[in-house]
Amino acid sequence: MGHITAENLTLGYSRKKVIQGIDLTIRKGEFLSIIGPSGVGKSTLLMGLNATTSIIDGSLRVLGSNLGSIRHHELKALRARIGVIFQGFNLVSRLSVFDNIASGMLHRKPLLSALFRHYSGSQYDEIYEYMKVVGIEQEALSRCDRLSGGQKQRVAIARAIAQRPEIILADEPISSLDPVSARSVMETLRNANEKYGITVVSNLHQLDYAREFCSRVIGLNGGRIVYDGSPDQLTAAAVAQIYHKDQPEQFGSDCVCIPFTPASLQPAVCQI
Repeated sequence: MGHITAENLTLGYSRKKVIQGIDLTIRKGEFLSIIGPSGVGKSTLLMGLNATTSIIDGSLRVLGSNLGSIRHHELKALRARIGVIFQGFNLVSRLSVFDNIASGMLHRKPLLSALFRHYSGSQYDEIYEYMKVVGIEQEALSRCDRLSGGQKQRVAIARAIAQRPEIILADEPISSLDPVSARSVMETLRNANEKYGITVVSNLHQLDYAREFCSRVIGLNGGRIVYDGSPDQLTAAAVAQIYHKDQPEQFGSDCVCIPFTPASLQPAVCQI
């Protein structure tokens, strides 16, 4: 049994099917990337693992819970075990780096202590450790609205780690970042995966980063899984199958992609 198990799973919105009849098992400690053209359901699948999108058919179990029949209080407890990292960071801009990271542990603090932002010595040490893991400790007292995009995303990762999650879902975490910041964020996610054994599931547009940092790649097209394997086995033919459509796939603002045709089986060449 995996951390996450989907059987004949169909996800969507208001009966509109986006992910259609997939089978998927994600094991503890994997660093998995979901790739594919825009609009094929990458975010729908990712956020479905947090019960944010509707199950239309099939079954989905996450950390032992059946998301098709889970009750509200059970879902709240499950989400406390799942960290989510958004493209837009979702930080409190006027608060410091320290306080934003500390907010990740609010669900395990007494109410009054949380309201007055009171932390024990061991909690200070814990938060400082998370800042060091993501390399943001020198900005501990800086307001988050004064940080760069890459720094903000590293704060968001540290906040997710502070939940002590078993799974982190990263929704296009580097799509708005420059190449240097994007690489730093991917290294930070891999560090969290390796240091704490957290299962990381991320959707990416950047194929080269998926190949370099992830242990497993899922390719989506047409709402279905068309590739499931290691980055090393992601051949030109597999890339052609994943990204085959009328318009060439854009791999993010940090590269210009030269289109390819399935006949030539030549992968897109990203010029950084």
